[in-house]
Amino acid sequence: QVQLVESGGGLVQPGGSLRLSCAASGFTFSRYAMSWYRQAPGKERELVAVITAGGTTNYVDSVKGRFTISRDNSKNTMYLQMNSLKPEDTAVYYCNARWLFDYWGQGTQVTVSS
Repeated sequence: QVQLVESGGGLVQPGGSLRLSCAASGFTFSRYAMSWYRQAPGKERELVAVITAGGTTNYVDSVKGRFTISRDNSKNTMYLQMNSLKPEDTAVYYCNARWLFDYWGQGTQVTVSS
């Protein structure tokens, strides 16, 4: 059974940091490109960051220099280190795995507010 389970979300003040995790199971994690998406209220889901099976990373312009995506294939886990958080980063963050199939996690809420 394929599972992607996000964790690490929460409430943080502007300028603060959070680290999201995505624990994967039920498929060959190392073969899949892994991504973080987010969806704010009333907005479409957007791609935040991607890390390929080979380790190449890419980011949406709004998070460059603040967010870092990484993966640990030995633990079947992907991470998103988020620093210098802004209120506009508030959203539900989703984990995605894509290769032969497309898998999604259930999401974790990130709220940036004073």
